[in-house]
Amino acid sequence: MRHRRVADLMTPNAVTVQRGTQFREIARLLDEYDITAVPVVDDDGRPVGVVSEADLLRRQLSKAGAANAEAIMSSPAVVARPEWSVVEAARTMEQRRVKRLPVVDEGGRLIGVISRSDLVQLFLRRDRAIQEEILEEVLTRTLGVAPSAVTVAVADGTVTLTGTLERRSLVPIAVRLCESVDGVIEVIDRLTYERDDAGGDAPGGAAAFRGQPAPGPG
Repeated sequence: MRHRRVADLMTPNAVTVQRGTQFREIARLLDEYDITAVPVVDDDGRPVGVVSEADLLRRQLSKAGAANAEAIMSSPAVVARPEWSVVEAARTMEQRRVKRLPVVDEGGRLIGVISRSDLVQLFLRRDRAIQEEILEEVLTRTLGVAPSAVTVAVADGTVTLTGTLERRSLVPIAVRLCESVDGVIEVIDRLTYERDDAGGDAPGGAAAFRGQPAPGPG
């Protein structure tokens, strides 16, 4: 089980401009390709900055004369690597307050762009795909739970777990792992357990179910 990587979601062959690209040409490219920002690259294809719609608007409002990308861009460029998980990319966007990240290879050369809208696609994963990943990767392969022990229902990214696990300690682990699956919005926990390994059942005692204490004497 793994989070999708930046390489899985990025847009390759990104639209770019050079330092000398003029204001009007940048605006035309943003409109033509329906994008909100464009990387500025040097002669070796390495990002040196980014020009966004906000950068263009600030320049326009300042009443300054015609300008090129180098004069308008935000620099240095905040970049991502293709092997990053989407969680790393999302965290970087949030921390640096940017909507898209140029993606660079080991040599620092641009190989793509990942945007917030690309990350949103994770939450549009088909429910069936989420269900299969939880059943196969989380329950069977990671936790060693028999597929018949737990029912996994997924509706619009909300996962409901129903069934019985062998030990109480497995319940929060199963929930956390399901929450980490790409596309999961919420996990509803309806799991019970056979043995309370946290509370210490008496040997040979009846199975204890969460919310259902084991019967007392008599």
